[in-house]
Amino acid sequence: MAIFPEPHADEPSYHDAVSEFKRRLIESTLRESEGNRTRAAQLLRLQRTYLLRLIRDLRVAAPPPPPRRRRVEA
Repeated sequence: MAIFPEPHADEPSYHDAVSEFKRRLIESTLRESEGNRTRAAQLLRLQRTYLLRLIRDLRVAAPPPPPRRRRVEA
């Protein structure tokens, strides 16, 4: 008798489920921040560089960042 049931092929593993949750959370936060990665990191209370790594590693469907505003010199 097995203590733990055998995983089914169609069920995600714990790590798959956690990665999917992170991906969805980051995607929704990026939409909320209109693609501004710095603002998304602040909302998630993460370092911006760590958020960028998560976006890459989790293959997050991230919108392009907003265009940078240039200073107008008077």
